[in-house]
Amino acid sequence: METMWLQVSAPFAAFRHFQAGSYRATSLIMPPSTAYGLILNLAAIEMRASMFEVTTLIRPNLPKLCLAIGALSIPDKSSLFQQLHSYPVGNSGKELSTKTQGAKYWIAPIRRELLAGLNMIIGVKTDDKEILERVSQGLAGKFNDSRYGLPFAGDNNFLFDRIDIISEPLDQVCWYEKMSTNESPRKGSCRLTVGIDRADNSKTVNKLFAPVFEPSKFPPENAWTWTPSEVT
Repeated sequence: METMWLQVSAPFAAFRHFQAGSYRATSLIMPPSTAYGLILNLAAIEMRASMFEVTTLIRPNLPKLCLAIGALSIPDKSSLFQQLHSYPVGNSGKELSTKTQGAKYWIAPIRRELLAGLNMIIGVKTDDKEILERVSQGLAGKFNDSRYGLPFAGDNNFLFDRIDIISEPLDQVCWYEKMSTNESPRKGSCRLTVGIDRADNSKTVNKLFAPVFEPSKFPPENAWTWTPSEVT
C-alpha cells in the first residue's frame, strides 16, 4: 500500500464525541473519523450524500483508508462557557417560543472543553494512489473552487496553522493504539470514533485507544485502523 505522513498543527482544537448536557468534553487527540474527514476534504472528495435532507447523511461507498494517529506533544486542555440555544424536550419554556418568532427559544449556559497547542502526525495507507495525489494537490490549492468549506480542527471556529506532507514521521511520536478487550487499564485511554452513522447513531463505531508506553518514530501495527470500517 502507498503511505503518506501529515504533520498537523493548530493553536486551538476540539474533538467532541456525541454528548448532551451542560459539560462537553474533548479527547486529547484527533479521532480517526475526524482525520478521515480532513483527508477527504483536502482531496476534495464529497462526503455528503445530500444537502436537502433534515440530517446531512454520509455518502455510501466512500474510500476506506488505514490511519494512524500520533501526538508530537500533549496539548493543554482548557474550557470556556457558551450559551446553548436549543428546542427543549417537553413543555419547558414553551411560553417563550412566540417571542423568538420560530427561532430556538431555550438558552442555557454550557461549558466546552478545548485543546491548546495541537501538534500531531497522521499516517495514511491506501491502495488508491490517486487519493494521496489529490491530498497533495489540495494542499497546493488546486481544489479551492470545488472544496466545501475550510478544513477545521474539530470545531469550525478553530482553523489549522499548518498541514504539511512529510517524508517520514518525526522521532518520539506518541502513537495511539487500539486496546484489546482483556487488556488492563492504561493511563490516557479514551474512546475515539472510527466511523460515524448519522442516520443511526447506534451504528457509529467507537474503539478504545491508549497512547503507547514508549514514543517511537513509526506507529506500531496496532495503531493502524481502517476508517470508516474494516476492509472486507
